[in-house]
Amino acid sequence: MKRSVVVLLHIGYWAVYLFLLGVYSKSEANASDPVSRIANAFYSLFLFAFVPSFVTFYLFYFVLFPKYLQQNKVLLSVIYGLLISIGAAIIGYVLIRYFIESGSLIDMDEGGKHGRSTAIRTIVVMALISSISGIMALVIKGFITWYNEIKLKELLKEKNHEMEMALIKSQLDPHLLFNTINNIDALILKDGVEASNYLNKLSDIMRFMLYETKPDVILLSKEIDYIEKYIALQKIRTANTNYVNFSVAGDVGSKQIAPMLFIPFIENAFKHTNNKKFDNAITIEIIIRKDDIQLLCKNKFDSRLTVKRSNGGLGNELIQKRLNLMYAGKHTLVVEKSGDLYSVNLTITNG
Repeated sequence: MKRSVVVLLHIGYWAVYLFLLGVYSKSEANASDPVSRIANAFYSLFLFAFVPSFVTFYLFYFVLFPKYLQQNKVLLSVIYGLLISIGAAIIGYVLIRYFIESGSLIDMDEGGKHGRSTAIRTIVVMALISSISGIMALVIKGFITWYNEIKLKELLKEKNHEMEMALIKSQLDPHLLFNTINNIDALILKDGVEASNYLNKLSDIMRFMLYETKPDVILLSKEIDYIEKYIALQKIRTANTNYVNFSVAGDVGSKQIAPMLFIPFIENAFKHTNNKKFDNAITIEIIIRKDDIQLLCKNKFDSRLTVKRSNGGLGNELIQKRLNLMYAGKHTLVVEKSGDLYSVNLTITNG
């Protein structure tokens, strides 16, 4: 939701609130009373109702809803909600007594005879009034959050479609397909069984990209299986058996991740490694911990040679957009280029 609309919602709420206070204060003062009496009634109601409500409203809005209620911590939400309402009521009551004692405010309760004796009752009433504003804050914040989530899902669906199309174009470009098929064709004469094995890997990769990437998340084990097959197909393009070093550390279990989240970085590593004679030219590590999943992808390149750029690959901007949509606030991405080494460090929390 646009910031201007949110601001107007807040302004509208408080405008109506102050209007009702004004109407009530006027009704409380007799027609024969002077204007100062009406002003005093409004001033009293402002401290009695508005100040506690204002404090409660924004503590509920900015603290209680996002930190507790949105996290399904219902019991803590109720407890902290009551504490906030009571605390705001005490603040309002202290201000009222201060202005009465200083003579800036006339005690509407018989000149202050019973002001102190009714303190608890007054604070309870103020707390109830401020609680109503707190509930309104939760309603408004909940509505804004719900609306934003709908818009985010629509945007995510659009970006996922864009990503899917870009990935299919990137991965199934003629250069990759023809090279892989030619390599398999040459391998048929040497080792028919091995050639058949690689052909099955290629078939699995195409099937994965076309059918398995439609859900928002897939099992991490499927993603790793796809990466292993992709690397295997890339390795048959060089005689250097130590060209790629791929490892997985940790328990995969039933963890889930957005489909093809890691492969763009791995694909870029292969595209930009211009010397396949390097040992461990590409190092790929997937580290699985209890609370996060980390990808470390490093590739060596000879800076003296010109790297051939491919228009089929995914740009960093599109990759970053997808990360921001899928894992907003739940990922860190560090890309570094130092000397002849290019590295990507991506961590997905709660993956």
